[in-house]
Parts: sequence; C-alpha cells; structure tokens
Amino acid sequence: MSLRDFGLLVLVCLIWAANNVMSKYVVGPMGVPPLFYATVRFALVTVLIFPWLFQPMPRPRWRLIVIALLMGVGNFAMLFVGLKTATPSSAAVVLQVGVPITTLLSVLVLGEKIGWRRGLGIGLTFAGALAVMWDPHGFRITPGLVYVALSALFSSIAAILMKQMEGVKPLQYQAWVGFASVWPLAALSFFIEPGQVEAGLAAGWPFVAAVLFSAVVVSIGSHSLYYVLVRRYEANLISPLTLMTPLGTIAGGVLFMHDPFDLRMAFGAAAALAGVLVIALRRNQVMPLFMALWSRSQ
Repeated sequence: MSLRDFGLLVLVCLIWAANNVMSKYVVGPMGVPPLFYATVRFALVTVLIFPWLFQPMPRPRWRLIVIALLMGVGNFAMLFVGLKTATPSSAAVVLQVGVPITTLLSVLVLGEKIGWRRGLGIGLTFAGALAVMWDPHGFRITPGLVYVALSALFSSIAAILMKQMEGVKPLQYQAWVGFASVWPLAALSFFIEPGQVEAGLAAGWPFVAAVLFSAVVVSIGSHSLYYVLVRRYEANLISPLTLMTPLGTIAGGVLFMHDPFDLRMAFGAAAALAGVLVIALRRNQVMPLFMALWSRSQ
C-alpha cells in the first residue's frame, strides 16, 4: 500500500472514530433522542443520493429491503439507543463481536468451515467483549452495551444476506438503507420519543452540524473513499487496518468524553481487538463483505 493510500485509510478510520464519539455526544449531553437522530440522518442521506434509488434494483428485491432495514433500523437504532447510556470506548469494543458472529453465521448458513486459529479469535473477541460488558459492582450485564451487541448482531445478519446478492452498488445500497429505514424510524420516534423535534431544535446548530457530518462526511464521503481503497487492495490487507477505528474511538472517548479506562477495560479491549485481528487475517469469503458492511454502520 502506498503511503498516500495508507494516509487516506487512516483519515477514513479517524472520521469513523470521530463520528462514534460525536454520536455519543448527540444522544448523551446534547439530549437528542437516539431514534430521532437516526431518522434525521437517514432522511438527509436519502435526499442527497435519492437518484440512486432509480437504478435497476437487484433481485430478490425483498432481500435488499430486509438488509436495508437490518442495517438501518436494527443496527443504527440499537447502536444509538445503546450509546445513550454506554460510553463510546466500551461500545467500540463490544461492536467487535460482529466479526465472530458473522463468522459463526457463515458456518451455519453458508456451510463454511473455521480452523482452530479463527476459533481462538472468536473466543478472544467474545471474552474481551464480555469483560467490558460485565458490571462487576452489580454483577449484571450493562444494559446499554446489550443494545450495542444487538446492533452488531443485526449487522452480521445483514452481511450474510448480502453475501447472497450481487450487483448492489455502494451508493445504491446507501440510498436504500436510508429510504427503507427513515419511515419506521420516524414512526418509532414519534410514538416512543415525545418532544423529539423540540429537543432537536433546542440542540440548535451543533445538532445540525452533527447531522451534516454524519450524513455527508461519513455516510457518503468516507465510505466512498473506503470503497475505492477496497477495490484497489486486497481485503486481508484493508480489514486489519480498519481496527484503527475502535482504537481511535477508545482514545477519543477517553480524551473528549472522559470515559473510564481501567484494567478491566484494557484487558477487554486488548482481547477483543486481538481476536478480531486473528479472524481478519484468516482468509474467509464473508469477512471482507462484513468489514465493508460494518464500515457502513459508522
């Protein structure tokens, strides 16, 4: 990989990490309801790339709609709801369970096989995530991180379904995720988040800037750049390097949101990221696809 392209990949990962921390700020200190935030973001994405909805729709059409709903309503809704109470650094670690979940689903659904090395990676990732999720003071799983884990699960299911489709262009996929998700998210926000519009207006220009950043810079800009790099280099080179995103999120959470970072968090992060690295370095038909889908969840 050239130094220029490596710098571009670092920039992409930093943008995704910044978006994770910013999303926590929006649904946390800023007080914007999480489903409303997701609704506004997807509405803007849909408007900006609306023409891509008129491209020939890949078949089966129902599968694309299901994938879009899983990534939009399932993934984003669960992630933003989780971030309301979870720290961005802990969420970044728990999100890594999506990688072993996708690998396990590929075995169950697609009949793929895993060796002992990927098995070890799966065990390390789950152990690290559980260490971060567990609340040692109350002997219970932290609720906010359960939503984050569900977000990773929905993204993994979407990756498996996407494996069975062909001919979906990146911007077309983004357009359908936005268009299919904005309606149910708007309905859910209307019924369970009273006063959401007032909260968004009260947040003012910082909320507008956050939505513009997440929709334009993240969903459209950084993802388009990422796809250029994926086409240019092998996935087993790109995928491990994207671990800069959770590392950047952890650093940003500690520096800007004052996330606690104790020995338990350090162990969990190290184990989970090591497990993901082991899985990513082992060639797999679904892993490159999941890393691309996972990137779209940022």
